[in-house]
Amino acid sequence: MTVLLAALALMAVGYGTGLPRRLIGLMLVLLWLAVVLAHLVLPEGTGLLRATGGTLRGWLALGVVAVLVLGYRAGVSRLRKGALRSVAAPAQPASGPFSDTELDRYARHIVLREVGGAGQRRLKGARVLVVGAGGLGSPALLYLAAAGVGTIGVIDDDTVSNSNLQRQVIHTDARIGMPKVFSAEVAMTALNPFVTVRPYNRRLTVEEAPALFADYDLILDGSDNFPTRLLVNAAAVVAGKPLISGAIAQWEGQLGLFDPASGAPCYACIFPEAPAEGLAPACAEAGVMGALPGVVGAMMAAEAIKEITGAGQSLRGRLLIYDALWGENRTMVLKRRVGCAVCGGVHPAG
Repeated sequence: MTVLLAALALMAVGYGTGLPRRLIGLMLVLLWLAVVLAHLVLPEGTGLLRATGGTLRGWLALGVVAVLVLGYRAGVSRLRKGALRSVAAPAQPASGPFSDTELDRYARHIVLREVGGAGQRRLKGARVLVVGAGGLGSPALLYLAAAGVGTIGVIDDDTVSNSNLQRQVIHTDARIGMPKVFSAEVAMTALNPFVTVRPYNRRLTVEEAPALFADYDLILDGSDNFPTRLLVNAAAVVAGKPLISGAIAQWEGQLGLFDPASGAPCYACIFPEAPAEGLAPACAEAGVMGALPGVVGAMMAAEAIKEITGAGQSLRGRLLIYDALWGENRTMVLKRRVGCAVCGGVHPAG
């Protein structure tokens, strides 16, 4: 009874003076500890021990019960707060409706008659794979992300080097030494947090390509060597996916949309094998004007946006050649090659 009266007095003083509940609780805990300590230190039969029940067992049991009750209350409170947070901020799937921020972000697309809201929804639901995060991949990836393409994959096994920065604008000096796919991911998500970026830090292989391509709607090839371009083309043909392929050298660039599934030629119909040694030197040997991959890579992104939204006339079955030195464009009509070893046995000639 003595301890109970002391506890009631502490509570009355605490609430009367406006003390926080936690401080009042601490005072009660200290009172309990004082009683327990008294039972441990004082000899049996002492008047204080008789006034506090005469035995330690009851006070220890009281402490255990208090801990269990407080623990239960804390757990219930934590669960309630978690539930309230879930109700207040429901998760929105990437494929769900546009947020107000997205509508404002893509407003210039939506007001275009050829794109509109339906086209922007198609961009959000699209899955595009870009092979290469170098000169052509850099602007293509940035513009695909800016356009709101919902899922963008990028595969490359290289790391950022100082010599890349003359033209590979998706990378920065601070990210030298970082794998290019992760550097690209940083830039793309910083530009548009509403898109999903899938980085594949490895070289594309014959074994992996078919399964990887099957998970995407459209393939963009920005690789810098013929073996990879031929590999990408063969995998795109097998997967039945349209391929936008670009290439650059010195002052000239080219791009086309290859899609034998719709009757257009594949890349191998036009370039069946790698050129002889020395006929098509790499950029490291022949050089390249820094802005050229920006122009061609941006055109690749534009073709991708058109292909996804259905706007305008695509480069399907045509090859666009851009001469930056003389400021000229020319377009060549491409025909399927009878007996093409890559697409001839998969899709009949149109």
